[in-house]
Amino acid sequence: MEQPIRHALQAAITAVFSIEDVQVELTPTEEQFGDYATNCALKLAKQLQMSPRAIAEQLAVHIAEQSIDSIANVQVAGPGFINITLTDSALIAAMYTRPEKSLAGKKILVEYSDPNPLKPLHAGHLYTTLVGDTIARLVERAGAQTIRINYGGDVGLHVAKSMWAILRELGGEHPDKLTEIPEAGRAEWLGERYVAGNNAYEDDENAKHEIVAVNKQVYALHESGETDSDFAKIYYTVRQWSYDYFEDLYRQLQVAPFDRYIPESEVTPLGVQTVREQQSNGVFAESDGAVVFNGESKGLHTRVFINSAGLPTYETKDVGLSLTKWRDYQFDESIIITANEQTQYMQVVIAAIGSFAAEPAARTKHLTHGVVKLQGGVKMSSRKGNTVTAQDIINSAQAAAVHNNPDASNQTVLAAIKYAFAKNRIGGDIVYNPADSIALEGNSGPYLQYAHARAQSILRKADTASEFTHEAQLQADERTLVRAIGGYAQAVSVATLERMPHHICTYLYELAQTFNRFYEKNRVIGDERQQLRIALVTAYAETLADGLTLLGISAPDEM
Repeated sequence: MEQPIRHALQAAITAVFSIEDVQVELTPTEEQFGDYATNCALKLAKQLQMSPRAIAEQLAVHIAEQSIDSIANVQVAGPGFINITLTDSALIAAMYTRPEKSLAGKKILVEYSDPNPLKPLHAGHLYTTLVGDTIARLVERAGAQTIRINYGGDVGLHVAKSMWAILRELGGEHPDKLTEIPEAGRAEWLGERYVAGNNAYEDDENAKHEIVAVNKQVYALHESGETDSDFAKIYYTVRQWSYDYFEDLYRQLQVAPFDRYIPESEVTPLGVQTVREQQSNGVFAESDGAVVFNGESKGLHTRVFINSAGLPTYETKDVGLSLTKWRDYQFDESIIITANEQTQYMQVVIAAIGSFAAEPAARTKHLTHGVVKLQGGVKMSSRKGNTVTAQDIINSAQAAAVHNNPDASNQTVLAAIKYAFAKNRIGGDIVYNPADSIALEGNSGPYLQYAHARAQSILRKADTASEFTHEAQLQADERTLVRAIGGYAQAVSVATLERMPHHICTYLYELAQTFNRFYEKNRVIGDERQQLRIALVTAYAETLADGLTLLGISAPDEM
């Protein structure tokens, strides 16, 4: 609805003041002042050498004289703000408007989740899995060819720590003993091995040397392609356990399937080759036997890309990943979602890549989130073994749901978690409160599910479905609700543009509250305005359902 109003203002500025190509900004305003406001008169004051209010008054008169179908009233307020009230028919049209396909023709990669095999998926990975799923849904809805990428570290020191501890637990390279580990306990068993390996690495110098040797052995395994040795059988078996665990969890979370899983082992050779080549070109330099990127030259810090033992670091693997993505997809944008602690790390990696591959570096967008904790819990530390895992979050939500309602469905539990994560602006810390997240009152996913079920209950009582006519004359409370529903397209557009799902959560919660106020004061079934109000309830329910779908949350007809 904004575009016609913006065009009317631009036409008025051209007609009255002979100024063309003016960028007019519109802001939704409180209903008592109208529907939109603009400060364009204040911006034109210096250029026209006139008072802002005088400019605004002339523009308001011109617009009123044009009798524009969508504009009911134009008023000047304060020092020169222009407030515009839409006609009922324009508001009704906006209510049925869906977001534009603003990303049509674009190819966007969304990389998220990124769990490491041989370790449990922790709460931070759960966060990126769920919020990444929503961001992928947003850009896909906006028309982009969306490719969901999952990247995981199947090589590296963390793998070596786990493998070292696994070999000790098995009493050596005995792959047959893995059959003694119950399938249901494999993820927990692997998590325990990682903690044991990490503690040994930090506390025992002999163990540290052994783990370094195992690390080289894992890399050599991938370089040779060998799969028949007992060591290889153990490695590939436990890696598959991790993959199976991840897939089971993704199904449980009901997120959209990933288009591709890229393990570190796949991209490491390209990363190493590129770093070595660019070392000869002066992008990387040798320092104490290692290969580094001098980030100070770009206002950053120096990081190691190949260590003194000749092994690639995470940085080099990310070089290989970025170039693999670019080679295979030639993307318009590559979104990466990680924890805040990787902000400076990624800045250096992207700067390094930009030194020899400007396009993929410039098209990479890095989104970061804070620490995810359970209410009253401790900060995650998988190294110390007190990690808040994804399953911990799920279990806590399930327990809270059972406490509130023994018949609570799995859909309610998922709604609680997904919404609790999505409603926070990406970037800050998240303290997950199971009781608040599952509540049917307040700003929660289950509350919005209940709001949709309540609307469907009203509609089931109606004899027939109904639709608005654009000639409908709205009463004040009806107009308020129509206006609220009409804000959906803008909320989704902003969320998509900023890659910030919390805008949708804020909108849906406020919409549900607006409907509740309407329904408290206005009868629907049996009222003389039933036909119009049924159409209004229908539009409200459809908007709620669509918004919940974008968040990956079901919209039940009954609860």
